[in-house]
Amino acid sequence: MTDLKQNTSYDPSILPPVIVRYLDAQADRAQRKAISDVFAADARVVDESIEYFGIDTIRGWLANTASEYTYTTTFTGQHCVDVDRWVVLARLEGNFPGGVADLRFQFAVRFDKIIDLVIVP
Repeated sequence: MTDLKQNTSYDPSILPPVIVRYLDAQADRAQRKAISDVFAADARVVDESIEYFGIDTIRGWLANTASEYTYTTTFTGQHCVDVDRWVVLARLEGNFPGGVADLRFQFAVRFDKIIDLVIVP
């Protein structure tokens, strides 16, 4: 049996569906702006050390990340922290400063909604 608390290869069939839906949409430039419904009304996102609180602010963040850079995402691993907390590892390559970034998407989920997402190197 696989220990979900250890990094394993990316396998969306193990992740909560709401996380997979977000990851699929964020990887598709056309869908990023429209994916705000995966977040709870009181959700928090931290990206590039900036915190976004509440769905309206998160919608703005999604719109900006959708238009600022062009990049591809390869999901490289994942692990379960506990029943409602997951970490997904990703490599982004694109036209942003540095051109390549290895990131950790740290999710907390409640009632099939993302309540917390922290994106860090």
